[in-house]
Amino acid sequence: MNLHEYQTKQLLDDYGVPAPAGAMAATAAAARHAAEGLGGSGWVVKAQVHAGGRGAVGGVRLVDRLADVEKAAADMLGKRLVTGQTGPAGLPVNHVLVECTCDVRQELYLGAAIDRDRQRIVLMASASGGIEIEELAAAHPERILTVSVDPVVGLQPYQCRRMFYHLGIEAALLIPYTALVHKVYRLFVEKDLSLLEINPLVITRQGDLLALDAKLVVDDNALYRQSDLGTARDWLQEDEKERRAHQHGLNYITLDGDIACMVNGAGLAMATMDLIKLHGGEPANFLDVGGGTTAERVAEAFKLILSDAKVKAVLINIFGGIVRCDLIAAGIIAAVKDAGVSLPVVVRLEGTNAALGRQLLEESGVTLTTAADLTDAAQKAVAAARGRV
Repeated sequence: MNLHEYQTKQLLDDYGVPAPAGAMAATAAAARHAAEGLGGSGWVVKAQVHAGGRGAVGGVRLVDRLADVEKAAADMLGKRLVTGQTGPAGLPVNHVLVECTCDVRQELYLGAAIDRDRQRIVLMASASGGIEIEELAAAHPERILTVSVDPVVGLQPYQCRRMFYHLGIEAALLIPYTALVHKVYRLFVEKDLSLLEINPLVITRQGDLLALDAKLVVDDNALYRQSDLGTARDWLQEDEKERRAHQHGLNYITLDGDIACMVNGAGLAMATMDLIKLHGGEPANFLDVGGGTTAERVAEAFKLILSDAKVKAVLINIFGGIVRCDLIAAGIIAAVKDAGVSLPVVVRLEGTNAALGRQLLEESGVTLTTAADLTDAAQKAVAAARGRV
C-alpha cells in the first residue's frame, strides 16, 4: 500500500526525521492559506499522486508569490497528472502539498527495502540523490552502497558509518546522519514497510539534513496490525478493479493483454501467464482467487474480468487441493450463467475430483472449452483470443 508524500512526511516527523515545513491542501484557497501560515518568501507546490516523475510534467512548482501558490494549486487540483509511472490515463490530483523552500547545498539518496533473497532489510546510500535510483543502479551501480541488516542484532553503528563514509561528506554530519539512519530503520521495522526512499535527502547550506522528498510503501500483509496506516489508503489512486478485488479477498493486478486469467495460487498464476506468453498471447491480468476458492469468489472474479473491455478470452486454471474440482466446476458453471459470459472460456482443472469436475463442465450445457493440461489450455486460450476457435 502506497502513502502520499504528505502522509509519509508525517510518519517521518513522528520518528524525528526532519523535513521542510509544509501543509496539505485540498483547494487552491487552502493552499494559499497554508503558504501564509508557513511564512517565508518562497514555496513549492507538489501534486499528491502515487507516482514519481511529477516535476518533469508540472506536478512540482516553485513559486515566490502567494498568488502563484494559489494558481499552481488551482492548475493541479481536480486534474489528472500523467507521468512516466502512471500510464496514459494518469492519476487524479485531489491534494497538494505546500512546503517552504530550502537552500540546498547537496542532494543525497537514502533508501530501505526488503531483500527477499537474503531475507534481510537492506539500506542503500548514494551521494547521487535527486535522480531515479533505478537509472542510477543500471548506469552506475558503484555509486550505491548497500548494507544488509541482520534481523537478530539489528542495525549496527559501524554499518551507518560505512554508509556515511561512502557519501564523502563533511565529518561534522557523522552523528546526525547516523541518528537519522537509525530512525529510518526503526520506522521501517515498526511500521512493517516494504520500501522507504528519501530522495533527495539534502544537506542545506546551514548544514542540516532534510528529507526533501520521500516515498513509502506498507506491506499489505501487515495491515491487520497497522490499522492506523490502513485508514490512510487513498483508493482513488488505485485501479478500480484492484480495489473491488481487495474487497472480496482476491489478488488482482491489471495488465495490458487480452487473455484474462483466473487461477488459484500466486505461483500457478505466474506459470499460467508465462505459458500464455510462450504461445504468443498476452495476459490481461494477474488474478489469484486463493487456495480456499468458493463459488462466490469465482463469480466475483468473473465480474472483474468482464469489466475489462479489452478481454477477448478467459483462461481458468485451478488446482483442486484444499477445494475439490467438482465444487469449483459447479461455481464456474453458475458464474458463467449468472454473468452472461459471451467470451470464450477455457478451463483446466487438476487435482482432487478433477475428472468429475471436467465431466460437470462438459455436461453443463454452457459453452466452455476444457483442456487436458496447462499447455493445452494456454494454446486454446491464445487461439480463442485470436479468433481461431
